[in-house]
Amino acid sequence: MPFSLTYGVEAVIPAKVKLCSARVTGFDSDENEELMARELNLLEEHRGMATIRLAEYQQKLAQRYNRAVKRREFAMGDMVLRKVVGNTQDMSAGKLAPTWEGPYHVTAIAGAGAYYLEDLEEKPLPRPWNVRNLKNFYQ
Repeated sequence: MPFSLTYGVEAVIPAKVKLCSARVTGFDSDENEELMARELNLLEEHRGMATIRLAEYQQKLAQRYNRAVKRREFAMGDMVLRKVVGNTQDMSAGKLAPTWEGPYHVTAIAGAGAYYLEDLEEKPLPRPWNVRNLKNFYQ
């Protein structure tokens, strides 16, 4: 439990103390100190197991997410369309404005899924574009 992982003991709520439950009437302070010392020795082990479970959960979650991801890679010379971002979109067209513009040629690979582009008149775009904002022209 999170409380026992943080503080090393389980909590007793005040209502149980006032009602004289079996847990409160059977309380022995010497035995409690001995049990607390034993639990303190196991605390790091409990925290380690919780960390391992968390890492396993995160790995499984990443595998599940990455199963649906489709990798896209482009080579130099490929023709691609570029997604229209908010500041370059024509506001006068309203919701019927195109979402893709182009075509563009891939001129160089900037690395990590980013590409340098140029238009059909061989005028380069000012910055590299991420693969999420590109798609094949021939799809």
